[in-house]
Amino acid sequence: MDTNRTSTVPIVPKQYRLPFFMLVSCFALWGLLNNMTDNLVPAFSKIFMINASESAGVQISFYGAYAVLAIFASILLEEFSYKAGVLIGLGFYMIGALCYIPAAIGQSFDIYLMAIFVLAGGLSILETTCNPFVLSMGSQETSVRRLNFAQAFNPIGSLTGIFLAKYFILSHLNDADMDTRKAMDPEQLNAIVSDELFWVCVPYVGLVAIAAVIWFFFCRYKSDDSTVPTQENTRPLSSKLGRLGLCIAFILVPFLFQYYSSFEFSMVQQILIMMIGPIAFLIIMPDYRCQLVKLIRLPRYTCGVVAQFFYVGVQIAVWTWTIKYIMSVFPGMQEAAASNYYIFSIILFIACRAITTALMKKFNPANMMALFAVAGILCCLGTMYLPKEFSVWTLVAISGCMSLMFPTIYGIALRGLGSEVKLGAAGLIMAILGGAVITPYMGACIDNTTVK
Repeated sequence: MDTNRTSTVPIVPKQYRLPFFMLVSCFALWGLLNNMTDNLVPAFSKIFMINASESAGVQISFYGAYAVLAIFASILLEEFSYKAGVLIGLGFYMIGALCYIPAAIGQSFDIYLMAIFVLAGGLSILETTCNPFVLSMGSQETSVRRLNFAQAFNPIGSLTGIFLAKYFILSHLNDADMDTRKAMDPEQLNAIVSDELFWVCVPYVGLVAIAAVIWFFFCRYKSDDSTVPTQENTRPLSSKLGRLGLCIAFILVPFLFQYYSSFEFSMVQQILIMMIGPIAFLIIMPDYRCQLVKLIRLPRYTCGVVAQFFYVGVQIAVWTWTIKYIMSVFPGMQEAAASNYYIFSIILFIACRAITTALMKKFNPANMMALFAVAGILCCLGTMYLPKEFSVWTLVAISGCMSLMFPTIYGIALRGLGSEVKLGAAGLIMAILGGAVITPYMGACIDNTTVK
């Protein structure tokens, strides 16, 4: 990469700044929701009196939806437009968030999991749409910097989500532990749970208003404006709708199989089975099969997908279990107080994201990522083997090492893909499945071990 050349090229050309600004609001929104949802794991563990591996179902539903709907999102973009992806993604989010209301009324963990799946499905469509959209808004030479710049607003949303979770959800959890709750009178317990679930709903349902504002903006926005890069195909509308409908059918078939099957499947197995449908759709469609083969033959892209799977898995596992780990290190500490360490982690993440984005003006992003990966491994070892008073800070430091990973892996893997960029983006979003696989595995380890 010619660093002298990229230092003179604007990250976001003037003609793209308005749509870029609106996309940044979506980056902040899904960052907020990602990290607010992390806090549902300890909250639901207490509210529904379930263990760590069961409460990890929140993350399986959330990140499993990313994996299942990412290909649908890429087909949506291929057949229609970036605007359609943004509108449908925001629509899914609003429907999922509103479903929190009946889940709270019925005090049903299962309904919450379904609502989380729909909500996260919307975020999957948004991420599949917005990331390549941002990459296309300017020079290829500055694409990784541009995506890192946009992604810098993601952790700002994340920090906001943590504060919302701390003051609306965690601070309204009753201090009674699981044993105390089991001994309570049913009416008393019902009153406590109803109050706790009400406060779970408040931030999610409240954010629907903000999502609606963004939705109406994009609804009225002229996506065919000459300042916005679009790649809509010229097939008839009936053909586009038919191909999209066929993709939806391939998604529904594995779901219906599981629903009517007499076999018992774990949540992770359910997600993996549901992924078969979209992948099968790609294989039977000649044009998409050709794109898929081209992508698989690119080592830079395939290695990027693998790297993204494990990176996201580690990130989500670390952030999901930070509060529980802190509470085990400091007995008697409640969730709201333990979340302060989580907040420190995100502040460090944001600071390092800003610093690394600026440094990419002079240094190669891939080399920087390798250096931070080594530092992250050392922090993981410190968390495992240092005395617990020090290990909590190496745990926090892991977030700083993770700061540049997602957008850098994403940008490097997609650079120069051309017509395959939308399907390529879907593959990288599907790799977010790592959060649904590694997080519950760590939860099972927590259930079977104790901090010494």
